[in-house]
Amino acid sequence: MKPFSFFPLISDNVLSNRFDQIDRLFSQLTGTKPISRPLQTYNLKQINESHYELTVSVPGYKENELDISLKSGLLSIKGEKKEKKQDNEKWIHREILQGQFSLKFDLGKNVKIEKANLSNGLLTITIEYELPEEEKIQIISIEEKDK
Repeated sequence: MKPFSFFPLISDNVLSNRFDQIDRLFSQLTGTKPISRPLQTYNLKQINESHYELTVSVPGYKENELDISLKSGLLSIKGEKKEKKQDNEKWIHREILQGQFSLKFDLGKNVKIEKANLSNGLLTITIEYELPEEEKIQIISIEEKDK
């Protein structure tokens, strides 16, 4: 049994989710780029029995533009970047957009964030899962009785 889930929480908007699925399917069939694609991708690595490392791609964001919080087992990562438009800017092609994003992971109880590090556009969060004594498996030895 897994102690927590690292899959981002799905929004309540069922139609939005269906649209994303249809968009991906259409893109696979036609070979075109999907209209909606996730900007923030992530990796999850298990270090040992109680430690995990979550790495989120956040290219172009600085430490002061990111907010990480943990409340009641819900890890929230938000980014907000306000672009300053120059009067003389003339874009020929613009696909790299940075505005705001929000990711949420339901980690469950008994989770502690050890540290967060931002380096080369990757936000790495080290997570420790503390299993309480009462929830650990207790091994009971059987004593032999002499006959």
